[in-house]
Amino acid sequence: MDHLTDRDKLRLLYTLSVNSHPILLQIFPDVEGWPFPRYLGSCGRLVVSASTRPLRDFYGAAPEVAADLALQLLAVLRSMGTNDLNYFFYFTHVDAGTFGVFSNGHLFIRDASTLGIIDKEEGSQLIDGQQEYKDIFSCLTVDCQSAFVSCNSIREKHSLVMVCQELLPKLLKGKFLQPVQDKIDSFLQHCADGLTDDQGVNEAVAKLAELLKPLRSCDSRFAYRYPDCKYSDKY
Repeated sequence: MDHLTDRDKLRLLYTLSVNSHPILLQIFPDVEGWPFPRYLGSCGRLVVSASTRPLRDFYGAAPEVAADLALQLLAVLRSMGTNDLNYFFYFTHVDAGTFGVFSNGHLFIRDASTLGIIDKEEGSQLIDGQQEYKDIFSCLTVDCQSAFVSCNSIREKHSLVMVCQELLPKLLKGKFLQPVQDKIDSFLQHCADGLTDDQGVNEAVAKLAELLKPLRSCDSRFAYRYPDCKYSDKY
């Protein structure tokens, strides 16, 4: 923070104490491939960014749209755990407004205020003497007298399990014919019950993605991957 002026430091501290969302949009910009909307500006609790529709608006969408959004959601969560900067992103809470969809069909994280971030290169180290070392950032949103939550307590599939519990069942419920729907429901249940079994979650999610991929369609409703999807299975 040595390069910041006193005014910049105060602005940063105030924004972090009110809402970390605009800070995350600037640190991890969409132009570098991060799954966030473009940041345009902020002031206090007001944030200006690109417009998206919340995921809840698509709970009644056509089956091929629901399948496409579910696959995008799983891909976003995978990218949060594996990236070039070696950061691990996890949600402390998810709801129907956490994710949004652009007009071109592309899904993004709409509300980053419930995201936690762990530096994989340092996060696994035990914090020795944590009560002696406190900076102003440590006390913005939590009680300074409380012990730090161990990074080791956050499981690798933490966010996937929450999404399988809270969002995907609502998005995919009753969308497909049997026996496909039964298989989808079964994979979602295995994922939702996998808090103590990362391998089981991985297998359930992989099978779910494999099942959903051919249920998508390739047309102009999915402008973020059309017409590329006509010529490559990658899209």
